[in-house]
Amino acid sequence: MFTCRNQPCGEQWEMSDVVIKNEGQGLLFRCPMCGARNYVERFDGEDGSVLYEQIEGRPATGPMAE
Repeated sequence: MFTCRNQPCGEQWEMSDVVIKNEGQGLLFRCPMCGARNYVERFDGEDGSVLYEQIEGRPATGPMAE
């Protein structure tokens, strides 16, 4: 589960609810509710699956409508 780091938002999302992509500043998902960037890190699972973990120390940045 991911949590939007935009303090006024704070919505929680399942992996299936977000699109993870690289917009030139690293892997992230944009909150479907407020559009804030939330950074993630990619890991390979023991079974070969791709896993993502939200980066704790990096805050959300900017709304979708920039």
